[in-house]
Amino acid sequence: MAGRWLLTGGARAGKSAYAERLAACSERPITVVVTAQPIDEEMAARIAAHRAARPAGWATIEEPLDPASAIVSVPDDGCVLLDCLTVWVGNLFHHGVTEAQLEAKARHLAEVLARRSGPSIVVTNEVGLGLVPETDLGRRYRDVLGRVNATLAAGADRVVLVCAGRGIELQSLDVIRRLP
Repeated sequence: MAGRWLLTGGARAGKSAYAERLAACSERPITVVVTAQPIDEEMAARIAAHRAARPAGWATIEEPLDPASAIVSVPDDGCVLLDCLTVWVGNLFHHGVTEAQLEAKARHLAEVLARRSGPSIVVTNEVGLGLVPETDLGRRYRDVLGRVNATLAAGADRVVLVCAGRGIELQSLDVIRRLP
């Protein structure tokens, strides 16, 4: 298992568990970079459950605002699992980062991942498949997350849509252009 992977799908689709199984297949030291913050009791319980599910030998870096800096600190031959872009984008929105700044941060993150020789796995949600959000903020969040996802997908070797814990690899337009 090598290269850059982007795993996307709906909420509670099994993306994190899929990513953890994929990371374990790398047979390398694993560092999980997490973006969630315990902002309330429910989120604290989710974070605790994710921590408890990870093997004891895996390193964890909690970095809610700048996962690129955390990834740079990981040995290049190790496997990085970034979980997740969805929360990261929300964190940045909450801190007043503009959409243009956020998209620049996503490009920087993609560049950092591209420089790594070890495998990288990035988890995100596909929020554009549901209802159109009622509020302007909700629509802006959905739109910018879609652009962030597309930026990371463009730099990924493999993009997998996860549904019910199962993955379907998505094809790029380049692959489609090569079809007979």
